[in-house]
Amino acid sequence: MNRLKFAVLAMLILVSSVVSAQEFRTEHDLLGEMQIPAEAYYGIQAARAMENFQISGVPVHRYPELVNALALVKLAAARANHQAGALDKDVLDGIEMACAAIMEGEYHDQFLVDLYQGGAGTSTNMCANEVIANVALEKMGHPLGSYDIVEPHDDLNMSQSTNDFYPTALKVAMLRYNEPLLKELDALAAAFEAKGKEFDEILKMGRTELQDAVPMTMGQEFHAFGSGLRAQIATIQTLEKELYGVNMGGTAIGTKLNAVEGFPEYCAAHLAELTGKPIYSSEDLVAATSDLHGFVMYSSALRGLAVRLNKTANDLILLSSGPRTGFYEFNLPAMQPGSSIMPGKVNPVMPELVNCVAMQVIGNDLTVSYAQSFGQLQLNAYEPVVAAAILESQELLINTLRTFRERCVEGITANPDQVKQMVERSIGIVTALNPVLGYDTATEIAAEALKTGKGVLEIVRERKLLDEAEIEKLLDPKTMTGQK
Repeated sequence: MNRLKFAVLAMLILVSSVVSAQEFRTEHDLLGEMQIPAEAYYGIQAARAMENFQISGVPVHRYPELVNALALVKLAAARANHQAGALDKDVLDGIEMACAAIMEGEYHDQFLVDLYQGGAGTSTNMCANEVIANVALEKMGHPLGSYDIVEPHDDLNMSQSTNDFYPTALKVAMLRYNEPLLKELDALAAAFEAKGKEFDEILKMGRTELQDAVPMTMGQEFHAFGSGLRAQIATIQTLEKELYGVNMGGTAIGTKLNAVEGFPEYCAAHLAELTGKPIYSSEDLVAATSDLHGFVMYSSALRGLAVRLNKTANDLILLSSGPRTGFYEFNLPAMQPGSSIMPGKVNPVMPELVNCVAMQVIGNDLTVSYAQSFGQLQLNAYEPVVAAAILESQELLINTLRTFRERCVEGITANPDQVKQMVERSIGIVTALNPVLGYDTATEIAAEALKTGKGVLEIVRERKLLDEAEIEKLLDPKTMTGQK
């Protein structure tokens, strides 16, 4: 019986050791050895980063286009190194297959390092090197970890450093996210313009400093919202260009140490081809490595958009206020009950959402500014927080622009009777009577209206200064707004 027990125990130990051998592989680096899950595509440096930086719970793969950008830039670098005669064709082929698979959405779950990290992005760079190397090995028919065939440093990091690769990958990722951002922004501008056309014949009072000013059409007001967003599109398109200059091949501090001859220009050309953007090698690689100017400028464009959206949302909240004690010029779509205690209350939740996001984007821009100013000497170590800030702003804006358009702007309806009543009672409309009645008479009417609380047109009718046909002609929106 004891022999049987010993035999079973020995078998269990043997099986356990076999399973253990199958479950892990041993890798080593400067700090020593580490056991890596056998099926993991990441390696020892990514594993150390996963232990060191358990910070935000936001891994790099939280932003798919960032992972795609990491692969795209490594692909461009491999092609450039092969073009320069430094990378073997069979290794390039393996890297090509690996990067293509990643850009098609595979292996993203292996990019597990936290977005927030020290080391200026080294952890993200090494994670990319290790994952791509191991995927390449698998595609080439070799076991994971066979770094004598495809090596994360020697092959994937050839002619590079984190200090040129990481900011370049961030720029590519931001350019990729900028496309859906501009698309959603264009759609929102078009939605406001469509409402402008729909409301073109509705006369209302314009206001300056929240006081009655002169008449305008509701269509003009909504068209102005759209025009403001068009201006932001132009600004973002202009400042996107600040992301085109890259420092690939500058390596550690921009001096090109360890980069093969011609690599910066070759790599930039391959990046331009892969992205469809006019990416170029920065003229001064030392300056480009130490400075975050492109990120600061692009972030400022996002801040400008946030400020514009903030103002537009506030106007919508104010003009739709009511229904009985506010402006109530138009209705925002009712999305949900507005109170747990007040029956029938509906809040402007979508413009409020826009304001919440705008505040975050403005704060993120401040973060980018601080990151730029705190960078020291030949390298800015704070690029990871720049990545976190700008990528979050882009995603928030993309989702918010779409939601705001679909769940608010496209469903706005006007209250023409309400705005007509306000026009007729407004003191401001007296300005439009100057050419007809004269300044002195118009002033008398304004004074009486203020004193009695009567409407301007009510007094005009009482004094029989104009007949109804003349009043109707006067109230023609095109006449009132200077279009006739």
